Amino acid sequence: MLKKEIHIYTDGAARGNPGPAGWGAVFLVGTKVFEMGGRADHATNNIMELTAPIETLKYVKKHKIEAEILFFADSKYVITGINEWIHNWLKNNWRTANKKPVLNQELWQELHALNQEFKAKWHYVKGHNGDKWNDRADEIATSFADDAPVALKKNKLF
Repeated sequence: MLKKEIHIYTDGAARGNPGPAGWGAVFLVGTKVFEMGGRADHATNNIMELTAPIETLKYVKKHKIEAEILFFADSKYVITGINEWIHNWLKNNWRTANKKPVLNQELWQELHALNQEFKAKWHYVKGHNGDKWNDRADEIATSFADDAPVALKKNKLF
């Protein structure tokens, strides 16, 4: 039996970078939509870009959701990092090609561990380019960064 697919759009935002920050995620299962978001008083955009997929995978794990997961994000940092850079970071004991420690290493390690478990597929989408779900993830993230969260859709996915 084929597993269901969950398409997850994620985004992060920071005002001032670093500054007040937020993350957003939109889960799509068929025509059903479920949204999540969160806030940090002080973080960078990259921290929030990593936090969004981490929190979504933790949610999937907590609720024992079995599905193929496809991520879509406008962060080349996250998409290139998880699809390419991480292989060398692992080989080089979490050092970059320049022999410097990987920034946000703890978050990358957490994301990598979750990704190993779920074997998600990761796709880049161009930001602010009219993609409805990417724009919605951005709206959620920025609303949390502004400490004025939008109402989130909480439909049951399965």
